[in-house]
Amino acid sequence: MTVDPAVLEELARLRGRVPELSGSVLSSTDGLVVAHDAHGIEPDSIAALAAAHLALARRFAHAVNHGELREAVVECDRGYITSYTAGPNALLTLVTSGDANLALVHLEARRCVRHLARILALDSSPQPRPEIPMQAGPATPLARRTPMATLPTNARRHQTAG
Repeated sequence: MTVDPAVLEELARLRGRVPELSGSVLSSTDGLVVAHDAHGIEPDSIAALAAAHLALARRFAHAVNHGELREAVVECDRGYITSYTAGPNALLTLVTSGDANLALVHLEARRCVRHLARILALDSSPQPRPEIPMQAGPATPLARRTPMATLPTNARRHQTAG
């Protein structure tokens, strides 16, 4: 799979704006890595775990009738793991150190997510399909097969006898 250079540039800009950022992973909501700027962390594992976390967090949001999930935060002894929805089918997950300013992380991540969602929407817009020339003449009907079990019993006997 080819990654849009604009996605990688956006992840690099995010790293520049948030110095405590250890890594970022853009993934599909089913846990597949789309792009990453991750050093020292395994992007495939982060993507899979983030997708599972997203599914659980969405259930929490719906259970308390709070609408659609936008982001989720996990605070650990040595840092934060934050995940943000980036359009209907993507998820941005950030790993930051414990001395990160969480308000700044949210501000910059939300800005990044808006850009990524626009980039991904452009990538997924329908591409023009090549014209397929129509064949002249009458259309030939497709052959139709009838399974033996649906034939009447007497028809099956005639086929096996002949």
